Amino acid sequence: MAFGIGTNPPEADAGSVRGTQKKIACECWFTSTGKVMPLMLKIQDEDGEIQTIRQITVHSQEKKRYAGIPSIEYDCTLVIHGEKVRAWLIYYQSENRWVMNFR
Repeated sequence: MAFGIGTNPPEADAGSVRGTQKKIACECWFTSTGKVMPLMLKIQDEDGEIQTIRQITVHSQEKKRYAGIPSIEYDCTLVIHGEKVRAWLIYYQSENRWVMNFR
């Protein structure tokens, strides 16, 4: 068909995630409207110890697709050992998996 009439363009893709990613466990709250809010996370440090982070400030969230995989990216500030750290929490919806990304 001429000019692509009748074709569906692919959904916008954010490409690939940049920076250092770490697998995390995340406790979250699902609101009645389906919104996902991270409450607490656990991450393994360099010594193999599990660290619990409860102070999470979410600045924004955005639905994205990385390599076609739907995800929700949270721009956050975390308090780790008394220091504020900027990080991005990414929830891969189809895999029910969380990662933390430092850029």
